[in-house]
Formats: sequence, C-alpha cells, structure tokens
Amino acid sequence: MEGIKNYLIDMDGVILWGSKLIPGSGEFVHNLRAQNIPFLVFTNNSNYIPRDLQVRLAYMGLHISPDSIFTSALATAQFLDTQRPGGRAFAIGESGLTTALHDVGYILTDQDPEYVVLGETTTYSFARISQAIRFINAGARFIATNPDVMGPGEGGLVPATGAVAALVSAATSVEPYYIGKPNPLMMQMALRKINAHSEESVMIGDRMDTDVKAGIESGLHTVLVLTGVTKREDVERYPYRPTWVKDSLSDVEL
Repeated sequence: MEGIKNYLIDMDGVILWGSKLIPGSGEFVHNLRAQNIPFLVFTNNSNYIPRDLQVRLAYMGLHISPDSIFTSALATAQFLDTQRPGGRAFAIGESGLTTALHDVGYILTDQDPEYVVLGETTTYSFARISQAIRFINAGARFIATNPDVMGPGEGGLVPATGAVAALVSAATSVEPYYIGKPNPLMMQMALRKINAHSEESVMIGDRMDTDVKAGIESGLHTVLVLTGVTKREDVERYPYRPTWVKDSLSDVEL
C-alpha cells in the first residue's frame, strides 16, 4: 500500500461488531496513532455523538479522540448548514443527529419544518413517521442520514435508516437525499477534516455497496475487509472492485 498517507476506516463490521472489537482492529488503530498517520473512524450510523462513541470504544479497549470520529449525523448537519443556515427541521433519530443539528444552529420543530431529517434509532415511532409523511407531502424536503437498509447488531443484522426511508418514500413518492456513504459528499467532508488528498487516501470498509462505492466515487483507494456484511463470494456480483480485499483489518499493512 505504497503512497497511502491517510485512512478512513468504517466502524461497524471493520473495527467492531456489536459490543466487541474485531480481533486485530485495536492494534491497527493504535499503530496509526503511534506513527502519527492521519485517520478518521467513519460510521453511517447517526445514533451517537462522537463523545458517546469514544466512550463506547474505550470500554472495549480502544482509545481515540472524539475528533477522530466522523458520523453521518455530523455530515448531515454540515450539509444543511451550507444549504439553509439556521433552518427548521423535523428530525427522527437519536442524540447523535439532534445534537449535530443543534450545534449548527438548526431549530428542531414540528411546526412547518423546511426539512424532514431521518436518522438511525431503535425506537421508530409510527406517530412520528406519520408526521414526517404529512410534512413531506406538504412540501418539506426529505433528507436521510444514510441509505443502509440493514446493519450489524447484537443478535445479528437489524433494519437501518434506508429501510425506514423506503417506507416514507412509498407513502410520499418522494425519494430522500442521502448524505452518508456512498454519497461522495461525506467522503469529501472527511478528507477536508484531516486535510487529506484523495489520491493519498484509502477507505477501509466491509460493504461493497456503501464503503467501496463511496471510496471509488471519491477517487480513493479502497480496502474491503471480510469481517462484516460482504463476503468474498459477493465481490464478483458488483460492477466495480475494491483495490484490495483483506480478511480483516489486521491484514492491512501500514
């Protein structure tokens, strides 16, 4: 992997699965820190603020700064701030999303919102989904933090934002604008955050349809690890390929 100076690393399925670190992932991130190599831990999950994720990782034995964590919620808030600063949004999600929106000066409201913003939560409310549908039908713009229809959980795969977004789209005939991977927008934000150039950077993930696709469309090198959703036999089904395929993060050489 000559010429690689910066690393964007997906969290779920690459560094951890559920509440456990994937073997070798902690050592890999530790080596990045020890060698002062710029990196961001990346996640499409919008549930948590970076500080929450820092503590979660610390309990597992991985110690990194909140500034080294970049979420689809942060990317969504940054995008909305560039589009309509100080706007109004009806948000469905957890503190990771609502805090990010508040931090950029957005007003969270159920009175005439300019945007409906759909994020990750384990307690989707039928009443709030119905409200979101009514707002979109009345003209609110539809934003979703990420298109993932499923993700890893404690008991196996669980439904994610994209699955609920599909429900809302079916009821409104309006497709959301997805901010998270594979949208290159999130990758560009991350590269700016660590002052990195795409040709000197790599995206490491476990999904062909989000991680690898986002990396390719952003001009990055890509590594698919086989510790998450995508299996080796799945790779040939896609019209694009990762630069490298590795069994796990511990097989990626710095």
